[in-house]
Parts: sequence; structure tokens; C-alpha cells
Amino acid sequence: MRIGLYPGTFDPVTNGHMDIIGRAVKLVDRLIIGVARNDEKGPMFTTDQRVEMVRAEVAHLGSKVEVRPFSTLLMHFAEELEAGIIVRGLRAVADFEYEFQMTAMNQRLNADIETVFLMADPRHQAIASRLVKEIARLDGAIDSFVSPAVADMVRAKVKV
Repeated sequence: MRIGLYPGTFDPVTNGHMDIIGRAVKLVDRLIIGVARNDEKGPMFTTDQRVEMVRAEVAHLGSKVEVRPFSTLLMHFAEELEAGIIVRGLRAVADFEYEFQMTAMNQRLNADIETVFLMADPRHQAIASRLVKEIARLDGAIDSFVSPAVADMVRAKVKV
């Protein structure tokens, strides 16, 4: 069975993330979306909230997709899951530089796990969770960047 792991913070999950998930699920027998705890990034949503948010967004994909939190080294998590593929999305050159370095380090940790890069759909290349939160905090429209349900959750958080 070909198991893929798509890791991220997903704070919040965006249409760009969903585009990558929708394409990644076609490449593997099982896709696990790993929601990183990353508390040092100061996330808007707790890990549990982000896990539930992603689960709700991928529910239509069925049992082929699983969402799990993780707080360990990515390669340790991938090994625990017996994932042979790590899926990463690329939006721009800046993403490539970071991902290139991470992939090289991950390959040194476990050369049996391949990293597959999927280019973001041009409609989603500018979308970043950080920018979605900033736009929402400044009372801007985020509806074209996230699903209606996620938009409601983000707006509720910024009003608190």
C-alpha cells in the first residue's frame, strides 16, 4: 500500500491546501494529513481545532484520507505511519528554497522516503494562511481563499 503524508500547520486550512490534498489523494492508496502542533508559531487555532477543521474539509474524500496531529520530527512521524511519500505544495520560488533544504535534510534522515512536490494551481499561488488571518483581522474578505465554513471560523476567532 502506498501511503502519503501531507504535513502542515493548516492554520487555517486554505483552498490552496485543499487543491494539493485533492491532487495528492490521486497519487497514493492512503493519504494522511499531518497537522503539526507548532505552538511556537502562535497559531490562531489550537491543534485540536485545526485537526477538526481539516477533517471537516476532507470528509467528502472518504476513508482514503486520515487526519492526525503530530509533534515529533516529520521523518519520525512518517516512519511511524510507514509513509513512503511526503507531499509538499509549492507556490513560489521562496517555497522552493525552503523545501529544497528540508528535503535534503529529510533524505539524509531516511533516504527511503521520497518527497513529491505539487505546484499550486495558479488560482491559489498567492494564498497563505498567514495572509488569510491578517486580512480577516483587518476586516477584509477572505471568502475566495478558504471554504465558507473555515471563513466563518476565522471571522469568529478575530472577533474574540
